[in-house]
Amino acid sequence: MKKYETVIFDLDGTLLYTLEDLTKATNYALRRMNMPERTLDDVRRFVGNGVARLIELAVPEGTPTEVFEQTLAIFRGYYDIHCNDNTKAYDGVIDLLRELKADGYALAIVSNKPDSAVKELAEIYFEGIVKVAIGESAGVAKKPAPDTVYAALKELGMPKEGAVYVGDSEVDVMTAKNSGLPCISVLWGFREEAFLKEHGADHFVREPEEIRDFLNA
Repeated sequence: MKKYETVIFDLDGTLLYTLEDLTKATNYALRRMNMPERTLDDVRRFVGNGVARLIELAVPEGTPTEVFEQTLAIFRGYYDIHCNDNTKAYDGVIDLLRELKADGYALAIVSNKPDSAVKELAEIYFEGIVKVAIGESAGVAKKPAPDTVYAALKELGMPKEGAVYVGDSEVDVMTAKNSGLPCISVLWGFREEAFLKEHGADHFVREPEEIRDFLNA
């Protein structure tokens, strides 16, 4: 009998490289509002807590609320159309997911990216492989709250026992902890190993296939 039966993945920085599209959408919104643009590394540090927090960190300090809201709306409108211009799956990820599905694991994606973008990208890259994909939506607490993880488990029809969470950020470490799940932290994403260790990460993988090794251990 397998120790684990369900694997819940973060999306950005874990399954998909999305940083260029997030940066371009951020800078499009900032330009429209006559604000200074941000670098790729800036946006790398800002992502993880949802797009509202991304834009909150990207706009100049002291930006009035109504201006922030307008900037966020411009970002959302642009990103809805351009969320897959430069995005790609990390090497080995799709093969891993296919193997896990063939081995009988229940698979889900839980992200702080807007729900519409999560579902669109999941359909493009993982159609027929990942059964459930949940993003940020009104009325549901985003990660690191456990709500979207529990929603994914419910949609899968799987118990919390036997589930493991996979992500690339400190938000994912806290999400797993708040959900009562073990966490696998990937090192090809948006955070460095030392930073993740400082935030409580304790199991790391450097290649997607190592996730399978963890599950089979």
